[in-house]
Order: sequence, then structure tokens, then C-alpha cells
Amino acid sequence: MAIDGSKTSQVSASQPPRKINVKKFAEARATELESLHSTISTRLNDDFRSRRNKRRRTTAFDNQVAKKRNRKRLRLVDKRNVSALETEQKEKSPLPRRVRRRLELKRNPGSGFVTSGDGTKRLRTHVWHAKRFTMTKRWGFYLPLGLQGRGRGSRAVLRWFEQGVVVHDASYNVAVQLEGPEDSLMATLQMVLVPSPSVQSQGVSSSVLSGITYGTAMLHYVGAPFSQPIAPVTYMWRPHEKSKEDGNNNCHDVIECNEPCRIGFRSCFRQLWIWIHASAFSKGYDAIKCACQKLMIERGITINCFSREGQLAELELIGSKAFQLLQKIVHPVTCILETCWQQQKCSNAKDSDDFQKKNSFTLENEEHVPSCAILSFTIKDPRILPAERTTDFLEPDSILDMQEVEANEHVNLTRTVYENEEVASPSCLKPEGNEILSINKNLWDASSRIDPPEEDNILCMEKHQQRMDFFCLDDPKSGPPKTSNKVQCKRSCPILLLKNNNEKGSPLGWSVILPLSWTRVFWFFLVSKGAHAIGLREKRWISCEVGLPSFPSDFPDCNAYLALKEIEETASRQNAEQRPLAVRPFRISIPPPWDVVHVALDKLTMRVKEAQNSSGENMVGKNSLKNSSYERSDVTRCRNSFDGIVARTSSMLTDFLNGIHGEHLLLFPQFQNRKSSLIKFMKDKSMMGRGENGITQISYSHKLCYVRVHLHAYKEGVFEEGAVVCAPCLTDISVWTSSSGSIECGLKLPDSAVRSYFKEQSSGKWELQVPEDSASREYHRWPVGFVTTGFVRGSKKPIAEAFCEAVLLACLRKEQWNEIPVHRRRKEIYVLVRNLRSSACRLALATIVLEQREEDVGFL
Repeated sequence: MAIDGSKTSQVSASQPPRKINVKKFAEARATELESLHSTISTRLNDDFRSRRNKRRRTTAFDNQVAKKRNRKRLRLVDKRNVSALETEQKEKSPLPRRVRRRLELKRNPGSGFVTSGDGTKRLRTHVWHAKRFTMTKRWGFYLPLGLQGRGRGSRAVLRWFEQGVVVHDASYNVAVQLEGPEDSLMATLQMVLVPSPSVQSQGVSSSVLSGITYGTAMLHYVGAPFSQPIAPVTYMWRPHEKSKEDGNNNCHDVIECNEPCRIGFRSCFRQLWIWIHASAFSKGYDAIKCACQKLMIERGITINCFSREGQLAELELIGSKAFQLLQKIVHPVTCILETCWQQQKCSNAKDSDDFQKKNSFTLENEEHVPSCAILSFTIKDPRILPAERTTDFLEPDSILDMQEVEANEHVNLTRTVYENEEVASPSCLKPEGNEILSINKNLWDASSRIDPPEEDNILCMEKHQQRMDFFCLDDPKSGPPKTSNKVQCKRSCPILLLKNNNEKGSPLGWSVILPLSWTRVFWFFLVSKGAHAIGLREKRWISCEVGLPSFPSDFPDCNAYLALKEIEETASRQNAEQRPLAVRPFRISIPPPWDVVHVALDKLTMRVKEAQNSSGENMVGKNSLKNSSYERSDVTRCRNSFDGIVARTSSMLTDFLNGIHGEHLLLFPQFQNRKSSLIKFMKDKSMMGRGENGITQISYSHKLCYVRVHLHAYKEGVFEEGAVVCAPCLTDISVWTSSSGSIECGLKLPDSAVRSYFKEQSSGKWELQVPEDSASREYHRWPVGFVTTGFVRGSKKPIAEAFCEAVLLACLRKEQWNEIPVHRRRKEIYVLVRNLRSSACRLALATIVLEQREEDVGFL
């Protein structure tokens, strides 16, 4: 339709009225209202009364009789006495629980945890979790143990993990920050970490030192590598920064990957984070401080070591859709390119004009992000993001010489930003000169206080004002609300994103490190966008599903494991005492009696010696660890504590085997191509002479060496936590592996043997009972290890975590390979697994983790 230009200018110049006079509006449109009224009256037959079936009793709650009675009482009482009585009642009676919880929810201090009366700390999401989860007091915190119920629901949790995303508030983990010369910090890590950063490959070590990726290791006390470990830790370096001037622009740049940060900066000032679990934080913090003090005395330097507890928080996103959920959150105000891998290709961009078209590094796909990568962003408050926005991820690698790029609120996050392009963000003022990072405070600066987020009521008022402006109902003289620079800082938050992978290297999820005061903001946003919250129990289910150990449940060599088992043993005993004697289950050992494995190793040594001395005695078909007497009577009395070491690296297991002269044992942590080399060795008949009767050559110490294994049921069976792993006879293997083998044909213990397999002594320690009669010895099997995490119900490929003695596993493999035909040999080891309250022994396949990878220090 054609419109005159003059009329168009007149219409655009005139503005709609700010206020509407209803009386004049009705008079001007009287004819329209009359026609509308006649139409409605015709449809209703001039009956404007509400229908009887639509009426509702709105005054039924108003009891007039009670009101009159109350009024009569008030007339008899003096008004002064009434006011005094009400004041006294308010002083005596505490606030209702609903009011106290509401006040607790509104509190959001800048740092520190809110504590209860007994000093127990509460997470910032405590009130949210307390309404939906079973809470428990553990490690000085009130933590969500699991979803409400009987501890079931693993199938739903695994479905969330496989098809969606789950979120866990891991703010109980604490970071220890070290500051000092780079070489001194490296020396400190070498004193307390296993594996040491110096023994890693050149590429991995340089990547971690440059701040590109983070590393994982076991934290030990200062001393020998075989000293008692404390906990698994995650450590990361702050990327090295230097200032340079390029023309009139003052910016911050980082050293490129082709020139590592450690070259020429051996004594430069660096910062380092070591993240420790809350259950082992006090001992881990003391061990790090001890190493720093020892190094400062030796070198005469200064190393700052302090805790960041109450300042930093960690949210864990786990699942297949974790990356897609992060794309909805990351809307950067600034992108601080602190990592070298983000600029490795940028440094060569000047030599090619079409670099950004062909070689542009994009984060649009999660596979393009390196494993264990660290990303640094300063993002906007997710509460002020538009309802509909692109979910594509940022592409920071398209920047050439700028360390910081300011993104427009409506610019696509995958858009290529060229060197000379500057897009100013409307919600944050651009800094000038050397103060380019004055607004965007960094998480590494412990002295700089990061402002807490804006209050919800202020944001709601601003949104309301925007709606009023949209409908032109505001005062024309008021104008838009003015925001100061301080207010803008409250609407941006620096975060770190850490990519987590499982044992196979595939993406597992992301960890978000952010200021503690911003935890609640991000938590509510993540949950509202479809993330399912999980507790400690559900997180352990997921860790077992992906084959990663969970701390402290799968670390029996740490003191935190023993402390946790003591809590579980107390809870189990109290739960059993509440039941009648007729249905009360018999007691089992919590934690498992690890020292009984000593007995099995002694029996194996005696069996081999007797086999060498005896003439032509056939041992096939008998228990490989069976004998009637003990070699050492002092080990029959077992302690519940873990008296041994756990080999978590291939070099550690190799050193242990060399120390006991066990190089001939069938353990293969030294193969480069582990899978193919092990299969080739297994099929080679000429190599099977290795280790013949070699157990007698072992010079064994008092400490056993355990390795982590994955247990898979051969045909049937469900393995529970605490189940005992036993050495099978060859007849047990043949029964299960035969075509007619079934669960009914397997080994079953009598009920009396099940109850007396481990017997509790008056001192509270557990002892292994060896049957004396020959009939009972036929079903007795010697223990070689215990299960720390059982099957997760609902898993498609159920797996159990266990720790078994390395020498016993090697002997079992030797015996099985000698008696089983070559075409039926397996790289796994046949073992028997029996739940402590069950009489059935199930055949399982044990896979040694260190034979699949070089290190076993990953955890979830």
C-alpha cells in the first residue's frame, strides 16, 4: 500500500500518548462499544449473571461466630496488656522454620561458608538441597548424600548421564594456592606428587606448565615414593603473562606454545593451584606447607602457600549434553586468552590471508577442545541473558594480536573477530591504557575481592521498568535507569572451564570454577535449563559406570578411606540394632580385612616349595593356594587398616617387581602397545617358560602391593561393595566355562562357612578362619583382594572396582595359561567373587588397569 512521504514523516514525528484518559477514550468510541455490547447481549439473551455452575464460595472460610467471640475477649483485656503480651511472646518464641530458611536462602556473603551452631559448614546451595536430598554431615560440611528414598534410582541417574546432563556442587573441594619462583614450585611438586611432573613426557609436561591443561597425581607425604598417599589432587598453573606494547595499544600477551613459558623464565614468578578433597584437606595442606618450608630453608627463598577455602567454588557438569548446556551459559563480556593453545595457530595467521577461513580453530565442536583443557572467560550474569539466543560456542582463536575481545550482546558467538575489529559491549565500559583488566578481576588474585552478584529484586525491578517502557507507561522525564561502573562489575563473573575425560579419552563433562558468591546464580540457571542435580551417592554410581575411581571410596591406601568406613560401620551397626533379633543380619567386616591376603601369599609360597620337593605330585584340580598349616602365625590376626601399597603408575609397579626380584612374573606394565603386545605374548608358546617356579625366588617384604582391577561377571552375578575376591581352582573355571555350566553348578559354601569365613575377635579385629577337616577345605578359597565399589544396577555393562594383590594375580595367570589351551587364553584373569552375606561364588574376569594405560591417577 502506497503512503505519502509527508504523512509518514508526520506519523513518525508524533509519539503515542504516555497516559490514556479512559472517559474520553470511551466517548470517542461510543458507537463501537454499543455495537459490541449489543452483540454480547444477543449471545447471552440479555442475561449477564454468572452461571450457577461457575459460582464459587469465596467466603466459606470466614467464621463470623469465631470473630465475634474474639472481639468479646478483646473488650475485656486492656490494650496495653495485649501489646505487652504480644511483645513477650515474640521475644520468647523463635522465628518459624520457614522464615529462618528464607533468611538463610537470601544470605550471600562475598566469601566464606555459612556455618551451623556446631560449626558445620553449609554449601551455598544447602537450602535447595535440603528440600530435595537426604543430607549428611561429612568432612565438616552438610552435603547431599543422595536423592530422597531408599537409595535406589540408579537407572534414572544413568539415563540422565547418557542422554542428558547432571550437575553436582563440589564446592567442598578446596584449592591451595602456591606463589613463588617457577623452579621452586616445580621442586615442591616433585616432593609431594606421584607421578612427578618431571617424569612425564615432554609434551604433557610443557602443556601443564604453560597452563594449557591441568594434571592429576597422588599427593604424598614428604619422603620416599612409597610413603603413604594422602589423596588424589588436580593441579594447574596460571599461564605466564608478559606486557608488550604494539604501537599505541597497550595489551597483555602470552608466550606462544612454540616458545614454552619455562624457557628463559626459570625463576619467574608463577602461581599454582592444587585442588584437594575436603576429607583430606587438612593433611594435604600440612604436607604441602611442610614441603614449602623445607625448600625455603634449603634455598633461602620465599614461597607463599595459603588456602582459598571460602573463595572459590566448583560445579561439575557430567553427561553427554554438558557441552550444550555450557553453550547456553557462556555469553562472554570478555574472553581472556590465557592459554597457549588458543594462540598457537593465531601466531601463524599473519602469513596467510585465508587462515581464518581454512585453519580457524573453533570450539563449536567439543572434539576440537584438547583433553584436560583450561578455558578462561569473563561472562555475563546468566539471569540477564535474553530468552532466545544462539547456542553456538565462542571461537577465540580467530583473534590475532589481541588478548581480550569485547563481544556485543547480540553478536553470534561463532562469528570471526578480526584483528582490527572492536565490538564494544553495551553492559561493560571499555578500560583504557594499562588498566585493561581492572574491571575483569581474575580468579587467581586472592587479594582482589570479586563483588557478589546483583540482588534478584533489583533485576526484577529493572525488567519491570523495561516492560513499562515498552508499553510507554513510564514517566517521560525519568528516562532509562543509570548504572554505574560498580554495578556493571556485579553483572559479570570470571570463570574457568576444565574439560574432563574418562579412562578411554572420550568427553565426560566439564568443571566450572567460579567465585563462591556466584554459585547460587549459576546453580539455579543450570537446574532451570534441564540439568539434574545429584549427590554423593549418584556421583559414585557414575564414576563406577565410566570406570574411574571415586575418592575416598576407591582409595583404600588413604586415611580418608578408613575414616569413611568407620562412619559406614557405625551407621550399619545402628541400623541392625533397630531390627528384631529374628531378622537381624549377621555382622560383616567394614572395612574389609585386607591383611588376610598375607596368608594367601604365604600359602602360595609353601605350595610351590612343596611341589618342587614332592616327586610327581599332581596339583591340577586342587586349590592353588590350599594348605593345612600357616607359615607365619602373626599375620592371621588381621587389622582393619590397609597395610600395603597401591601401584598407580607403571613405573611404580615395575620398581616394586624389581625390588622383590619379580621381573619374571606375568605382569606387563612395561609394554608400549599394551593391548597388542599382551595378546601376542599370550599366544606365544615359547614365552610361556617365563616365571616357571619363580615364586620361590621372590624376596617379599611385609607390605603387599595391590593393583586396581575391573571385574566383569563371566555369566551371572551381581558384585556388592566389600565382596571378597578369591583364587579359583581349575575345576571352578572349567565348570563355569563349559557349555553346560550354569549358576547352579558353581561353588556354594555352607551357611556355617559363610558366617565363619571372617570372625570378629574380642579386640574388634577380624580373623580369617581356615577349616581343619578335609571336607571343608574342598570349598575353601583363599582371598586375593576385595571389591571397593560394586555393580550399579541398571548399567548395560556392569563393572566393579576391586584391588587385588599383584603377585597373586600373576601366579593365577601363570597357572591358568599353563592349563588352558592357547586358543582359549585371555588377557583377563579368572577369579571368584563372593558377597560377604552370600554363599555363592561367581566367576569373574579381572582386568588390571595398569596393563591398559601407563598411569592410574584419574578420579571423579
